[in-house]
Amino acid sequence: MGAGHASALHLPGSSPLHRLPPEVKIVAAFLVVLCVVATPRQVLWAFGGYAVLLLVLALVARIPPRWLASRLLIEVPFVVLALVLPFTAGGTTTDVVGVPLSVEGLLAGWNILAKGTLGLATSLLLAATTAPRELVVGLQRLRAPRLVITIITLMLRYAEVIVAEAGRMRIARVCRGHDPRFLWQVGATARGVGSLFIRSYERGERVHLAMVSRGWSGAMPELGEPRRRSTSAWWLGMAPPAVAAVVLGAALWIA
Repeated sequence: MGAGHASALHLPGSSPLHRLPPEVKIVAAFLVVLCVVATPRQVLWAFGGYAVLLLVLALVARIPPRWLASRLLIEVPFVVLALVLPFTAGGTTTDVVGVPLSVEGLLAGWNILAKGTLGLATSLLLAATTAPRELVVGLQRLRAPRLVITIITLMLRYAEVIVAEAGRMRIARVCRGHDPRFLWQVGATARGVGSLFIRSYERGERVHLAMVSRGWSGAMPELGEPRRRSTSAWWLGMAPPAVAAVVLGAALWIA
């Protein structure tokens, strides 16, 4: 987790969100997602309120909308599922532009689409305003289980190594005549994925052996210095969850 390892999801900046302690941002993000998940799916306006809240936070953090939108595309498979549910679910139907759609399917699809998008956007805001090393520091300050911190630290450290290894393997296949655009070369791609898994496993064994030989005790060392509790930082960081809690309370009262 050295300083030379950057993250594709982190956008360095000096906004108020960037300056907040990482443990505050982690707790705030968790509470906002919890409010989104607890909101009844039929209260449509509440999800609009959450979207406005996240949009305001993105503007405060100076996160480009195009950057955020491009990374939200990772949920496309869930969007397809949400679009299929109104046609496949049973129960009462309603006509939409002359097409009979399941009411339960419409609600279930909306539930997946709205909550998934808002939860993903919240995670992206957290990742964009918090460096990977700071996330680990925040979890340590929150007294997260050591095993969880170890897994996250090693995952962040070696994810880019595995991605780079996959890129080198792809270049090697292309140099030998492989063209992933053709359907009949799917087998070569599948064998490449299997080879990457074996290489990653072997690399992990070598890394673990090297760590043990250097005195690895099974727990990550503290990455950050102990920080004095800042009441003002917690008050500022808990403002978005407070707004989300108000929206949730209104939604539950109406429902």
